[in-house]
Amino acid sequence: MNQTEATKRIEEKCRQHFGCALASATIFEAYRAACLAVRDILTEKHLRFSKSNTENSRKQVHYLSMEFLVGTSLRNNLFNLGLERVFEDALSAAGINLYDLYAQEPDAGLGNGGLGRLASCYMDAATTQGLPFTGYSIRYEFGIFRQKIADGWQMEFPDDWLNKGEVWLQARPDDTVEVPFGGHVEEWSDENGYHAELRDAETVLAVPYDMLISGYGADAANRLVLWSAKSPHSIDMRAFSRGEYIKALEENTRAEVISKVLYPADDHMDGKILRIRQQYFFVSASLQSITKKHMKQHGTMDTFPEKHAIHINDTHPSLAVPELMRILLDDYRYSWDAAWDITTRALSYTNHTIMSEALERWNEAMFREQLPRIYQIVAEINRRLLQTLHSVFPGDQAKIDYMSVIAAGEVRMANLCLAACRKVNGVSTLHSEILKKGVFRDYYSIMPGKFCNVTNGIAHRRWLGQANPELCALLRSLVGDGFLEDAGRLSKLLDYYDDATVLENLRTIKRTKKIALRNYISGANGINIDENSIFDVQIKRLHEYKRQLLNALHILHLYRQMKDSPSLDFPPRTFIFAAKASSGYFMAK
Repeated sequence: MNQTEATKRIEEKCRQHFGCALASATIFEAYRAACLAVRDILTEKHLRFSKSNTENSRKQVHYLSMEFLVGTSLRNNLFNLGLERVFEDALSAAGINLYDLYAQEPDAGLGNGGLGRLASCYMDAATTQGLPFTGYSIRYEFGIFRQKIADGWQMEFPDDWLNKGEVWLQARPDDTVEVPFGGHVEEWSDENGYHAELRDAETVLAVPYDMLISGYGADAANRLVLWSAKSPHSIDMRAFSRGEYIKALEENTRAEVISKVLYPADDHMDGKILRIRQQYFFVSASLQSITKKHMKQHGTMDTFPEKHAIHINDTHPSLAVPELMRILLDDYRYSWDAAWDITTRALSYTNHTIMSEALERWNEAMFREQLPRIYQIVAEINRRLLQTLHSVFPGDQAKIDYMSVIAAGEVRMANLCLAACRKVNGVSTLHSEILKKGVFRDYYSIMPGKFCNVTNGIAHRRWLGQANPELCALLRSLVGDGFLEDAGRLSKLLDYYDDATVLENLRTIKRTKKIALRNYISGANGINIDENSIFDVQIKRLHEYKRQLLNALHILHLYRQMKDSPSLDFPPRTFIFAAKASSGYFMAK
């Protein structure tokens, strides 16, 4: 694409959506027009890619995650498409600075940390490699909260990212599915066997929104499907007519709250109920969508594991196990053994932490009340699991209870994944070994073939290629362009070990970036720091159990060392703490 075509596409979006020429557009109108033009390019790529995948019957990867921390999209997409300079020139001709448009875009509020960043890194890498990969999550209206430090105290504010971020989302209302909660299960048997049907359930509509994900230099574009919760009845007219205006909107509010906020507080029962409703909502909607499309293309669920790999990112989407079973048992009338065979060959699971509070456990009574049919299936999975465990560990009731899916009034989601999934992995070699030798050792002892390791990487195209063009240019001059596609090529830098010229160039670039950060902090926070000091930077959501506490203790340790030994040589050091989406920095110097 050349500058003329880019200008034409952006101008067209300005006329269609804002009724003006690009030169007279506001900065926000220009931002939206540029995003819409890029979205069209990605849509064209996705349609071609999807058509090719369908025609060649390629196996699909489906990644279920409560978080996708995709960051900002305009610059990332232009960089991946190789169109950053083209769009910069097209906008400049109309008197618009592309970097001013970058500044308009918020981070998509779909995650808060490593779990969500891992999911997005997988999507980026898979798309770059041309793999059919679809992500599934919730279209949170308010993502992770914004944080500021005011007078030494942390302040939290809603993150209304959709105000500007929704430009990347394409709604597909015709593909809306229904997700049931509550109700009761009616059971009967006839000549065709056992049947179960959920009756009198509360129905919530799941409306899909697509965010297209680009790959670096790739012909592919994949979808991140975000589900938004809606009520089938927007208002109770009878209650409204009686003057009960708030009551008239209760059903609508109860449904829509599911996709309102990322991670509602769960230190009370209402919060726990909302969390389990969120998890079942997006899992059920996703699996209904996946299986419906598979049946349309292949006509039988027998081939499902050969055509689809469904991944559970941490325990939040673990209800995929009983939900896929429910679809196979109730919708397609498979026997239990046949349904279990399909389910266990299709699903895999990533564990992110061994912290006990992160291995989700639900109150059994609450679980049964919210998801009665799903509870029945989980109970049957557990019954069959116990038969196996009693034969493997006869008389060891403590071990059996520890490995059970349901025990002590709890439904244990990690054990559900361990019992059902084809593969289980940690996110580093050390972590995966701890799983095998520690928290999951009993499962490993009887199912060693399930366990493997997949080490987390880093999205170097974003954090090197985009964030540090000066360093990127130096690397190109030393090792060529290939490292942006294959980070392994950076190993060629070993040829320049202790090269005085290269090291001096690196020091110059580092100083340039430190000055840029100094200027940003001065402008954003009114704090002037010394660029000649060591910058000790930690960027992570501020939380009482995160690593910032260790860093603060380190500052105290250094301070006491200086007090005790003032003659020691302490180089100047500036500590910089930054929270996600924060315009406030806490500093100690």
